Amino acid sequence: MSTFVLVPGAWHLPSSFDLLRGELDARGHASLAVKLPTTGPDPRGGLREDATAIRTAITAVDGPVLVVAHSYGGIPATEAAAGLPNVEHLIYVAAYVPDVNESMFTIHGIPDPDDSDGLFPIGSDPRTQLYADVPEAVADQAISRLVDQRVQPWVDRVTEAAWRTVASTYILTEQDASLPVELQNNMAARAQDVRRIATGHSPFLSRPAELAAILDSIVRERAA
Repeated sequence: MSTFVLVPGAWHLPSSFDLLRGELDARGHASLAVKLPTTGPDPRGGLREDATAIRTAITAVDGPVLVVAHSYGGIPATEAAAGLPNVEHLIYVAAYVPDVNESMFTIHGIPDPDDSDGLFPIGSDPRTQLYADVPEAVADQAISRLVDQRVQPWVDRVTEAAWRTVASTYILTEQDASLPVELQNNMAARAQDVRRIATGHSPFLSRPAELAAILDSIVRERAA
């Protein structure tokens, strides 16, 4: 049986996937969520540390793995999954899909800052940016769980691109106020398969059952 390894985006802890994991469990799928070192509390390191945490989680699984990465999580997941024989599929959910020598900053065309040893602020209105279509009580809880995020992993450049050798799917969020749909379309071109979901940036909170159904369909199609 395959296991979903879930990689959160910036400012988010593994608990952000609790609703999605419940839906996956109901469909008979095992899952685990990774804690990224660059995401607080007590954030440290950069892209390499995040990638190491993901690789450690993947290699600890006894069996095939599907890596599901959200937003920033697509960057360390792309680095981490390269060369691991038990990774059978990469799934990018409104996520960055970097190539070798790219970073989040280069993808956005932003020059590297003079000092990357600091924190990147979440922004003044995370509800609108991240959770516009999330039920109010769920959004309130999600906002209360946001943590610090280091700048360093956004500057660090990828050295390996797993999507070049591993099958991949891009799940594009059509009402996203955080990661522009046009940019998602550009990155989705690097995947073999593209699905769409009519949500904002966080479908694992706004429509966890629908997202789980998409993930389930990917597994079933691979097995067919």
